[in-house]
Formats: sequence, structure tokens, C-alpha cells
Amino acid sequence: MALQKGDKAPDFKLFNTEKKEVSLDDFKGKNLIIHFFPLAFTGVCTTQLCTMRDNIEYYTRLNAEVLGVSIDSIFSLGKFRTEQNYTFDLLSDFNKKMIQDYGVFCENFVFGMNGVAKRAAFVIDQEGVIQYAEVLESAGNLPDFGAIKATLEAL
Repeated sequence: MALQKGDKAPDFKLFNTEKKEVSLDDFKGKNLIIHFFPLAFTGVCTTQLCTMRDNIEYYTRLNAEVLGVSIDSIFSLGKFRTEQNYTFDLLSDFNKKMIQDYGVFCENFVFGMNGVAKRAAFVIDQEGVIQYAEVLESAGNLPDFGAIKATLEAL
């Protein structure tokens, strides 16, 4: 079951594309937006993350950091990050623990690929409490970026 507003965000420890371990504790004192996406280099996933990239200064002004999380390897994510000029971390949940902890595990994806992340967005406040949670059943849909902004503005 997916997490909901008011739930304590589960901790995580994943590696970014620079081979550095990143955890929820690294963001204490900041708001955090976590975007889960099925696979790097795909159309809707690229649009999702490029939307965040193109608005990063807005999120920074609201004391918010952005993370992208998928099951891709750190090496694939590194190439994806470089090609798209993302200025935020992409984390590899290769072992699928975080997507299970956050309730965004997609058992049956396209082309027989099983066990990817559902497209989802979470806003976590400075205290580690989820203030916004959106888990999409269709990988073709994008998160509600307006709702994410409104949530951050209210914090």
C-alpha cells in the first residue's frame, strides 16, 4: 500500500550517479520532492524529470531538494542525468527496496518487465513527514506538478 499524507517517510540508503550513498537524513532541515519513475531514457519519464529540472530554481527558493528514483543502475542513470542536464540526484533502487517501502512497486510493466517503480511523487517536509503523495496507476500519466508546488508553498 502506498504511503499517504501524514505518514512518516521511510528512510532509505541508495547510491547516486556519483557513487555516493544518499539517505533521507541527508535532507533534514529541507523539504524533499521524490519522483519515482519506471525507466530512464523513456519519453514520459524524461518529461517528468525535465519538468523538475526546468523549475529547479523555484523549488530551491522553497527550501526544497529534488530526487529521482528508479531501478536503473547508477551507470544508466549517470548517462541519463548527463544527457538531460539534470542538476539533482538520480538514485538507483536496483534492489527494489525503496519502491516497496514507499508502496510504488509495479509488479507487471510493459514488455514483460516486472518490478519497476510506478510513476509517483512525494513531498516530504523538513521533519520527515509526507505532505503530498501521488501514485499513478498509468505510466503514461504525469504527476500533478501544480499540486506539488501548492504543497511546498503551504509548508
